[in-house]
Amino acid sequence: MTFWLDLAFTLATPFFLPSSPSSGDPSTTSTFLDASGGSIDYRLVLPPAASSGKALPLVVMLHGHSQDLDGFIAGTAMNEAAAAAGFAVLYPAQSSKSHPQKCWHWFDPDHQRRDRGEPALLAALTRSVMRAHPIDARRVHVAGLSAGGAMAAVMGRAYPELFAGVGVHSGLATGLAHDVGSALAAMRGDLPIADGAGPAMPTIVFHGDDDKVVHPDNAQRVVAACGGGACAMEEQRLQVNERACTRRLHRRADGAVLAEHWIVHGAGHAWSGGSTRGSFADAHGPDASAEMLRFFAAHPGARRTASTRQAASLCQ
Repeated sequence: MTFWLDLAFTLATPFFLPSSPSSGDPSTTSTFLDASGGSIDYRLVLPPAASSGKALPLVVMLHGHSQDLDGFIAGTAMNEAAAAAGFAVLYPAQSSKSHPQKCWHWFDPDHQRRDRGEPALLAALTRSVMRAHPIDARRVHVAGLSAGGAMAAVMGRAYPELFAGVGVHSGLATGLAHDVGSALAAMRGDLPIADGAGPAMPTIVFHGDDDKVVHPDNAQRVVAACGGGACAMEEQRLQVNERACTRRLHRRADGAVLAEHWIVHGAGHAWSGGSTRGSFADAHGPDASAEMLRFFAAHPGARRTASTRQAASLCQ
C-alpha cells in the first residue's frame, strides 16, 4: 500500500545522495527504550557551551524519507550551526523495521495524535534527554525535512507544552493526509489551503519553489495550520548567496512574528544552504539551519500544560 508514497519520495534521491556521505559527527548512536517497550535509536550532540553547566536550548531534528542519520546530519550542517548558537541537537532515527524506507508515518492517523505511535515515542525520547542533560525546558524545539518536516508539524501540534517552536523544511501540514492516497494528493498540492487557526505555535518554514516531490503550496498550509492564517503579513525580497528568496513574516496583533515562510526560488526538494557531503542538500541559498536556530532563539516558550494545545491563534 505504501509503494507509491515510497516512490514519490525516492524519485528525488539520486539527485542529492552522494556515494558515501560523511557527517564528521563525533557522537555515537544510542538506543532509547520507553516504558511501553518501544525503542528508537538516536544521536545527541552537545555544544561546547554544555561544559558551563548552564541550561541549553535543544532542537530535535527529524530526517527525511530514505535518509540515514549520517546523510541528514551532514546535509543540514546542523551540528556546526548549533555549536555556534549554543544549541544541543537530538537526532532520532526511524527504523527500517518500522518503515522499509525509514519514513516517519506522518500520513497515518495512528501516528498523528498525542500519546500514540511515533509521536509518543519521540516525546518520551525528548523528555528522557531533558532529564539526563541540562536542557532548558522553555527552549525545546523540533524541526525536520520532508517526511521529517511533516512529523515535526505533528509533534508541535500534539505536544505544545513540550515544544516552543517548529521548523518545517519541504514538508506538509498535520492532518492533511489520513492514508496513502491522501498523502499523495497532499504532496501534489491537490488539497485546498485552509484559513483555519490551529494551536498557536511559532513556526518557520522553508520550501523551494521548484520542488517536484512536495508541492510548494504545502508551505502555506503549514503556516495556516500553526495559527498564522489570519495574521498580518509582511513580504520581503532577499538575495542570499546564489538564490533569490521571498520571506513572509506573519505577525500577531502585538507585532511579534508568529511564523516565517521562506520561499527559495529555483530550489528543489533539498535542505537550503546545506552541504553536499550529505543527502537532500542544496548548498546554495539561505542557511536554513542557522535561520531556524535564530528563529527558535527568539521564541522561547512559556512553561505550558497540555491543555494549551487548544489555545486560540496568537493573531487574536
